[in-house]
Amino acid sequence: MQRTAQAVWKGTGKEGSGTLTTPSGVLNAQPYSFKLRFQDEDGRNGTNPEELIAAAHAGCFSMALSFQLAGAGFTADELNTTAVLTMEPVDGNQTITKIVLKLSATIPGITAEQFQTLADTAKANCPVSRVLKADISLEATLA
Repeated sequence: MQRTAQAVWKGTGKEGSGTLTTPSGVLNAQPYSFKLRFQDEDGRNGTNPEELIAAAHAGCFSMALSFQLAGAGFTADELNTTAVLTMEPVDGNQTITKIVLKLSATIPGITAEQFQTLADTAKANCPVSRVLKADISLEATLA
């Protein structure tokens, strides 16, 4: 399985701007910029890569946990996950240093120990958690 997304950027890093588009149409020339990324500008005007990573992580983890629960014979009434991504300078480069998954769950019949074990397994094995260990390659062409 492969998924795609397209980024188009014009101008300099600080003054330029870009758009993000996905084949599903969820992002359709969605604006992003330096201000949206690094200066906490109002997100209603666009997005940023880190926000998208946080959203992907929250969604992936919640779905992974639902599969773990089903495998153990449980069904959640609700899994409400917020991913809090921290980006800060490390050795002079902006770096995602941590993501905290904050989960509030309603799951009938589960014990606290079962819940923690299944949540830990989902955190460790959801594809977005594992992406940080991915082999990343680059195919660059100059037009």
